Amino acid sequence: MEYRNIAIIAHVDHGKTTLVDGLLKQTLKLKHGEEIAERAMDSNDLEKERGITILAKNTAVEYKGVKINIVDTPGHADFGGEVERVLGMVDGALVLVDAAEGPMPQTRFVLRKAIELGLKIVVVINKIDRQDARIEEVVNLTFDLMAELGASDDQLDFPILYAVAREGKAYKNMEDPQEDMHELFEMVLEYIPQPSVDLTAPFQMLVTNLDYSEYLGRIVLGRVKRGTVKKGEFVQLMHKDGTMSKARIVQPFTHMGLARIEADEVGAGDIVALAGVEDAQIGETIADLADPEALPIITVDEPTVSMTFQPNTSPFAGKEGKYVTSRHLNDRLKREVMTNVSLKVEELRPDEFVVSGRGELHLSILLETMRREGYELQVGAPQVITRELDGDKLEPFEHLVVDVPENHSSTVIGAITSRKGQLVNMEPQGTRVRVEFKVPSRALFGFRTQFLSMTQGEGIMSHVFDGYSNWAGDLKTRQNGSLVAMEAGNAFAYSIWKLQDRGSFFIVPATEVYVGMIVGENAREKDMDINVCKNKKLTNVRSSGADDALSLTPIRKLTLEDALEYIGDDELVEITPKSIRLRKKILEPNMRK
Repeated sequence: MEYRNIAIIAHVDHGKTTLVDGLLKQTLKLKHGEEIAERAMDSNDLEKERGITILAKNTAVEYKGVKINIVDTPGHADFGGEVERVLGMVDGALVLVDAAEGPMPQTRFVLRKAIELGLKIVVVINKIDRQDARIEEVVNLTFDLMAELGASDDQLDFPILYAVAREGKAYKNMEDPQEDMHELFEMVLEYIPQPSVDLTAPFQMLVTNLDYSEYLGRIVLGRVKRGTVKKGEFVQLMHKDGTMSKARIVQPFTHMGLARIEADEVGAGDIVALAGVEDAQIGETIADLADPEALPIITVDEPTVSMTFQPNTSPFAGKEGKYVTSRHLNDRLKREVMTNVSLKVEELRPDEFVVSGRGELHLSILLETMRREGYELQVGAPQVITRELDGDKLEPFEHLVVDVPENHSSTVIGAITSRKGQLVNMEPQGTRVRVEFKVPSRALFGFRTQFLSMTQGEGIMSHVFDGYSNWAGDLKTRQNGSLVAMEAGNAFAYSIWKLQDRGSFFIVPATEVYVGMIVGENAREKDMDINVCKNKKLTNVRSSGADDALSLTPIRKLTLEDALEYIGDDELVEITPKSIRLRKKILEPNMRK
């Protein structure tokens, strides 16, 4: 059978998963009563809730007798490790660019990786039905970006398609719009090269993804580089340290649509799944038993942000979680490192782990997944990972792009430059302005909330890792102190009402609090210990205003990301399946003085 292997890469929200929906709908013969859900590839709960892709996943469609394997990738820079890992499986890439936003930071990141690997590139200008679409300009910007990233002449001679992925349309010529995506399929067959396969050579495959099945155990995914493998055959698993172990293929699978299909034999050129290779890790090679030969190991960019993970030690520890000990935490983090290639875990003490990842979102998705599984833990504030070079201290910098209404641009520029950001480029776009900065990664911790209130919710910001540069000096990202409970008990509406001119609260009346728990943000710079468990003293004398209803200011409800952004170096976030609480590292007020 003929194969084509393609990845769909783009910045977040430019329509990758929606485009895959269109490709599936137009090629799958559905049985009676079956239908393809919206964003069908976003299969886990967090992806559905947030409307983002977190894990790279593959599907396959058949068009004119050719099997096209499609890999849908995440758009967030924090999940860049997923993209780097899967680009080695494909021969070409569809690069989606929003017709209004143009190439964004993550477009630059994924394009650079695709160009380095020498992939054939097809540019798809998506959302051409937007009112603010600037199609010709976006095509030119994409060409300029590819030239800047060192694309070859062959890559720069890319074909262009125009699409409205939501409506399942993609076509070559703006003057001759089509009602489906057959021109996109034709383009893939014509322009993306067929993988060069040798079915007679010894079997060889690189593990690029792992899955797990209740019945079959670990399942490894990857593209077969050469040869074939049959059900029941023995193979050599070549580990990263050079050692080898023998394994038996229990069941090979191939993909079609959203389903995995059992096969008796799989061969070169196809993206397949194999059950039975229990000890495999991502980046290792599965090879022929008689003639094993290793493939190059996958390398991904280093993490830039770290956090300390510990078992929960607050007075409420163990009340809500199922897995609460350091042993549970250790086992779970070891399991995560097996599949999450851009994550690193270092054990400082038996009950303290430093977990490093690509950014706050990368780590907060891990924490959210863990709390849903029943884990209870506490984490410290995110820290950037620094390096030393010739005695100089270096820190990670981000390439930040903000798109804001013109009347808010000066406020935003002022705020970012006060956080040591350097303005790189600025261009007006109608009533909006697009500004680019080079800014220290740590300056962006906690900035998103401030940015949204500055631009009244109309600003768009996105950033991607831009390399290491000299330490930018001390940086004050938080102006206000915390309101800290000094007495344990249940919070009363009366005491919150009395104290609400001191700052904004994170808790509602009747919330159970403990000494050292952070209940709000102080309006001033320093922390303030307060008692929210004090009720009004009642007398038997009635006064005229006694029964007036207390009017409380609405609370600031913190999500997990907000909590991680908010905390300072002497504070922790306590995460349980039911609650997210903030606390001081040292709970006793007298010990903190």
